[in-house]
Amino acid sequence: MERLNPSARRDAYGSKINRDHSPVLAYGLPWLTIILGSLAPLLPTIALAPVVPPLGYMMLLAWRLARPGLLPMWAGLPLGFIDDMYSGQPLGSGILLFSLTMIALELLEMRFPWRSFWYDWLTAAGFLVIYLFLAALVSGADLTWMQFQLLIPQALLTVLLFPIIAKVVSLFDRMRLSRVRRIG
Repeated sequence: MERLNPSARRDAYGSKINRDHSPVLAYGLPWLTIILGSLAPLLPTIALAPVVPPLGYMMLLAWRLARPGLLPMWAGLPLGFIDDMYSGQPLGSGILLFSLTMIALELLEMRFPWRSFWYDWLTAAGFLVIYLFLAALVSGADLTWMQFQLLIPQALLTVLLFPIIAKVVSLFDRMRLSRVRRIG
């Protein structure tokens, strides 16, 4: 009699019976991806004008729009602090902007509970453009009209890149929910 692989005897759904999601992966992966996005300024890039999008903030927005209840409201404080440490912004600007974003998204979610791709993209575009201009204002630099015009290409790139970031977050979300461990 030929020995079969134990996993080969299970049906398509039997492998998921009596299993649960890993809490470390389920709750830790969003935090880790946002922190890794905040570390993007450490990448060696050479540019005459600001073109690198705020990836940590974009990841925060994408996770918050994809899974509204996953990150607590106070998550803007530690994630903004980590972003401040690596972005070069004055300490407190990321904390303030990340926290205000979490509050505003919560209010927006209560007012408009429906979801769609275009709604999420429009919401993210508004938040991203406001974030870029407010971050420039609180940076402490003497800003002229010409320097504000240099932010326009960064804002356009950031808005156009958001659906890709949202797709990456949805892939991470599927991975986060598909990793399971045996109970008992």
